[in-house]
Amino acid sequence: MRNFDEWLSKFRASISSYDYYIDFDKVVKNVDEIKVGLNILNSLIGSKNIEEDFERIVVKYPETLQCVPLLLAVRGYEIYAQDEAGAFLYNFKKMNYGIEQYKVFMRKTGLFDMIANHLVNNLVDYALGVETGLDSNGRKNRGGHQMEDLVEKYIMAAGFKKNVNYFKEMYLKDIEAKWNIDLSALSNQGKAAKRFDFVIKTDKMIYAIETNFYGGGGSKLNETARSYKMLSQEADTIDGFTFVWFTDGIGWKSARGNLRETFEVMDAIYSIDDMENGIIQKFTKY
Repeated sequence: MRNFDEWLSKFRASISSYDYYIDFDKVVKNVDEIKVGLNILNSLIGSKNIEEDFERIVVKYPETLQCVPLLLAVRGYEIYAQDEAGAFLYNFKKMNYGIEQYKVFMRKTGLFDMIANHLVNNLVDYALGVETGLDSNGRKNRGGHQMEDLVEKYIMAAGFKKNVNYFKEMYLKDIEAKWNIDLSALSNQGKAAKRFDFVIKTDKMIYAIETNFYGGGGSKLNETARSYKMLSQEADTIDGFTFVWFTDGIGWKSARGNLRETFEVMDAIYSIDDMENGIIQKFTKY
């Protein structure tokens, strides 16, 4: 018998990989796309007549306007702004107002002041910094796939081959059709469209796998533990089918009660430490 407290004590605070923090390839690519325009706008740095110089540049090189949203850390080509003078939706890909209104925008957002007063020395370098900041917002998406990616590495290390004997993101109905198995006990008689992160097929068993990692607490953890407990109990009624749950993260320490309940009735609940100790290799024996 495994000891729950000992098992939980090995949960990790984080599984962040080196490439989790910033995707520098994406940052550089995004800046490169407007690098020429940024270098043209660099001529405005320290300008004594920045409004006239800006107009001259935009008239001659209208594509430079496309650089402006990034200078304000905005994705896309449209920016809304309003004050007592009115409300405006500026388009920076195709001018929809006269140049004077765009000068108003540059003045009121503070961009003219920043550029003319040497608050930055190079707009390309500045844009790289802005892109880096914007990319940090992508950590949530990258983090959402980290546990999935980690589990997949261990599945492959155990000798399973993608689309041969392990599959990603399979729905119940697809599992039923592929291996001629009745999973209606899990789908509420076909009414629920359940999807599993991975499915491993061995000679005698179908392993349907869910993965998640919780670095922080919250009500979602309790609901997850309860629903997976129910799913495990339903799966136990089906011959040749096992529901497997890989989970980890110190967030569970605030929801240990519900996790303990699931642990006590679910044999196939595993942590990162279990994967490191070869639990997936044991699937090949069944």
